[in-house]
Amino acid sequence: MALYILYNGACPICSREIAHYRRLADRRGVPVHFQDLNRIDLSSWQLTPDQARRRLHALDGDTRLHGLAAFRALWAHLPGWRWLALVSGLPVINPLIGFLYDRIAAPLLYRLSRARGGA
Repeated sequence: MALYILYNGACPICSREIAHYRRLADRRGVPVHFQDLNRIDLSSWQLTPDQARRRLHALDGDTRLHGLAAFRALWAHLPGWRWLALVSGLPVINPLIGFLYDRIAAPLLYRLSRARGGA
């Protein structure tokens, strides 16, 4: 089943990271589709532009995922990254990584993107 990833292409850090994942998916023939939130109609994602810019989003079948859950779905689809999906889902690790992403990494990247004019 294909995985769809919604990311902020106006964020240089996000774009570099997604480019890495895209190259890996393309090389391995993994059905992951990357959509830049700045280049698509967000109504199909049921997100406002501001909501979309605040974290990574994924659509895995009929399941919508946000934040760390979206990363975990991406990692689970990519050879060489599946171990990270498993480890980041462990009961002790998941809340810690989720907190760091939701409270530090995602807000920081959002603010940096806004400061660079990517709002």
